[in-house]
Amino acid sequence: MIPKLHYITQGNSPKEHLENIQKACNSGAELVQLRVKNVSDKKLLKLAREAREITAHFQTRLIINDDYKIAKEVKADGVHLGKTDSCPTVARKHLYTWQIIGGTANTLQDCEVLIQKDVDYISLGPFRFTTTKENLPPVLGIAGYVAILDVLKTETPILAVGGITPADVSELLEIGISGVAVSGEITRDFNTIRIFNQLLNASSTAEQRYTFEE
Repeated sequence: MIPKLHYITQGNSPKEHLENIQKACNSGAELVQLRVKNVSDKKLLKLAREAREITAHFQTRLIINDDYKIAKEVKADGVHLGKTDSCPTVARKHLYTWQIIGGTANTLQDCEVLIQKDVDYISLGPFRFTTTKENLPPVLGIAGYVAILDVLKTETPILAVGGITPADVSELLEIGISGVAVSGEITRDFNTIRIFNQLLNASSTAEQRYTFEE
């Protein structure tokens, strides 16, 4: 099972990324994606090792952005591959069998390609404008997701990404989105992790409560 909430790390330095991972784990994050740009392989490996230590302590899953070799080296739970990163099929050959692979998609065609390459989940976006990513592709909005999901009809979990707030969750779940990947909203206030978790898991919690009362 892929967790329904992915926290994508932010920070102006490796130290800040690690501090934010610690805060996310403390706040109940089930999965953290380490996303650091423009650092050397050596620095990224060191950072990934430290991130693995923190997440292992909390039994939080760790995904490494872009680099499947480092994901394997530190025994992360998996890797997230952007559109210009390695091919998921190639990564799969090198990773441990238990490691998961996620991929980034912006269009229906992107999703279809990733499904053929047997990714474990797809991050589809952007939902709305966000400053987290440079060269942002066209914004999808609810209508864009509906158009893609209507045609796609896949068992592969589709996560919404891009400027998502707690207020968006119920509508995204209604149209068939499996979960959300969030960066800025959580980094601004790690207490929102609890709110996201409640909204994303509300249906299963309600079922459990109902069974308990019986």
